[in-house]
Amino acid sequence: MKKLFTSLFFAAVCMGCSDILEEKPKSLASENFYNTAAEAKAAVNAIYGPMRTDPALSTNYPAQLEGLADYGNSRGTQTPVSLYQGLDNTNINRVATIWDNFYQSIRNANLVIANVPKGTSMTDAEKASFVAEAKYMRALIYFALVRNWAGVPLRTEENMTVADIPRSSVEDVYKLIVADALAAEAGLPDNPSEIGRPTKWAAKTMLSEVYMYLEKWEDSRAKAKEVIDSKKYSLVPVSVSEDFQKIYGPEVVNTSEEIFYFKYSRQQGFGLVSYAHRKIGQYNYYGPGGVYAQYTDSVSNSVIKNWDFKDLRKNHMFYNVDIGLGSTSLLYRKYRDPLATGGAGNDYPWYRYADLLLFHAEADARANGKPTADGLESLNKVHRRAYGKPAEAASTVDFKLADFATLQTYIDKVVQERGYETMYEGKRWNDLKRLGIAKQRILEVKNIVVAEKHMLWPIPNSEILYNKAITAKDQNPGY
Repeated sequence: MKKLFTSLFFAAVCMGCSDILEEKPKSLASENFYNTAAEAKAAVNAIYGPMRTDPALSTNYPAQLEGLADYGNSRGTQTPVSLYQGLDNTNINRVATIWDNFYQSIRNANLVIANVPKGTSMTDAEKASFVAEAKYMRALIYFALVRNWAGVPLRTEENMTVADIPRSSVEDVYKLIVADALAAEAGLPDNPSEIGRPTKWAAKTMLSEVYMYLEKWEDSRAKAKEVIDSKKYSLVPVSVSEDFQKIYGPEVVNTSEEIFYFKYSRQQGFGLVSYAHRKIGQYNYYGPGGVYAQYTDSVSNSVIKNWDFKDLRKNHMFYNVDIGLGSTSLLYRKYRDPLATGGAGNDYPWYRYADLLLFHAEADARANGKPTADGLESLNKVHRRAYGKPAEAASTVDFKLADFATLQTYIDKVVQERGYETMYEGKRWNDLKRLGIAKQRILEVKNIVVAEKHMLWPIPNSEILYNKAITAKDQNPGY
C-alpha cells in the first residue's frame, strides 16, 4: 500500500493538531496529556501538522523561494516574486501564512519540551527522545525563519504565555538554533524510530549547514565528515535520467540517501507539484493538471543554457512546453504524480545525502583555505552520479585538484553543482544570499537589479497587531 506509514503517521498528526490555536487544549488537560509515551508521541506529531500544510512547507514556502532562484521565474500571481522589487499584497499574505504556521509548530514544540519531562508513565529514555525530536523541529523552523526574515521573536518553553516578545538579534536566533540542534544530536536515535522522523545524523547534517551560515568552517566540515564516515547513507545509483524518480517519485517510501524528508501522501499531498505542471498534449505529470506557476527557458536563461546535456539531471528536470511565453519555455518535472487526484504523493527532501556531501565539499575547502582531495571526493560523488557513474569509484567525469587555480574557482564549482543538484527544492535563493552573490547572480542571469527590500520577507501584520513588543518601525526595510 502506498506509503502506509505516511498515511497513519499524518492521521495522528491531524489528531494532534486539534485546537491548534489554543494555548491549552480544551479536550485534554495538560497535566494528563503528557504522562504516557503514546500521549507524548501524539504531542510530537502535532509539531509537524501546521508546518506541513499548503500555506507553509507544502506549497507557499518552496514556491516563494523558487521564484527567486537564478535558474527560473514565476508567473501568474507569483510574478511579483520574480521581479525582485518587493512583494505585492497577494504574496505578502502568502509569506504571512508561512510565518503563522511555523509559529504554530514552534508553539507545539514548546509544549512538548515543557511538559514531556513531567510525564509519570514514561522512561527517562523515552522522555529524552521526544524532547530531542521537538528541539530538532524547533531548530529547523527557526533556521528557516532567520534566513528569510532575519531576527524574529524567540518563543520558547520559557515564555509561552507571554504575548509580547520583541525581535531577537540574528545572533541570538542562531544561538538557540545551535543549542537545540546540539541537544537533538545528543538525544535522537541512531536510526529513525519511524520513517520520516529525525535521527542524530539529521541533527549533525543540520548543524553542518548552520555552521556554514555562521562561517564556522571547521565545525561544519567536522559534522559533515561524521555523517560521511558513519556510512549510514549512500547516493541512489542512476544510469538513465528517469532513474532519478527512484529518489523523487510519488511511490518512493524512503531511500539510502534520505537524511530528513517531510513525508507526504496523496491524502495530504505535496502542493508544490501542482505549481510545477501544466496538463497539455502528451504531458500529464500531475493528475489534476496544475497551475504551472514556475518556469524557465532553455535559451534566455544562461544557467539552463550552459548546463551540459550529458548531465542526466537536466533531462530528468525539464519538459519543453509553450505556455504562451515562447517555444523554448521549460517546466519542472522533478516532482510528478500522474495518478494524483488531489495532493501529490511526493516527499519534500529537506536533507539528502547529496546535500551533506556538498556541505562537506565547501566547508572542507574553506576550513583548509584550499580544495583538498577529501572535499573534492565529496563533490565528485555527486557529480559522478549525475552522469550515471558509480558514485564511489573514480570516473572520466571527475574534477581534479589541478582544475582549480584558486579557492574561489573551486567554490564556484561547488555552488554550480549544488544549484543543479537541488533545483526546485527551495534551497537556491538562500544559498545565494549566504554566499553574498544573490544580487550579482540575478543581474548576470536575468538583467534585473534586485531591490534591497526583496532580500527579506516582511513581518506579517498578524504579528505586528498581536505582539505589542513589535511595531511598524520593527518591520523589515521597504515594507
